[in-house]
Amino acid sequence: MSLSTSSASPLDRFLAWFDEAVAAGVAEPEAMALATSDAAGSPSVRFVLFRGTSQGGIRFFTNLQSRKGEQLAANPRAAAVFYWGPLGRQVRLEGRVERLDAAEDDAYFEGRPRAHRLAALASPQSRPITHAELLARYAALDKAHAGGPVARPPHWGGYRLVPDRIEFWTRRESRLHERIVYQLRGGTWSSEEVGP
Repeated sequence: MSLSTSSASPLDRFLAWFDEAVAAGVAEPEAMALATSDAAGSPSVRFVLFRGTSQGGIRFFTNLQSRKGEQLAANPRAAAVFYWGPLGRQVRLEGRVERLDAAEDDAYFEGRPRAHRLAALASPQSRPITHAELLARYAALDKAHAGGPVARPPHWGGYRLVPDRIEFWTRRESRLHERIVYQLRGGTWSSEEVGP
């Protein structure tokens, strides 16, 4: 079915495509390139992991004191892109970014593997540290928390990117790719096809 004939909301269509990428065995379908910028507009991009949806947006988690955390505090808008090469599909999302509440942060953190929770405590993300120092910090924390819980540190949490623009791209022959852009205006989504 052509995207232009679909009646699904763009976020529902994104989730359907994500599920298809998972079912197709695409390597790391949850990997998304996240672009942020500082107050002066200098951009930065890195890969983060999509961790579900809530309240009309897509979630990701990180160290809030990281470079991306600082940029989102200064300029709470971002863009993300997913590329599922084996399926010939790409989804781009743009919109405002808001912090998740502590309950969502805690629920996600508690579901992470213990090693990942310890890593969140050990890493001063985006701050200078040698790998040897990081490993030593991790080992010390592992020993200090042996047999006990690993609580979420206050500098770690999640964000929700609430899109106002979503683009679906499908690879086609002769580089005549199909692109459908959804825009949210006045609380209503509209869509149009654009050239590749």
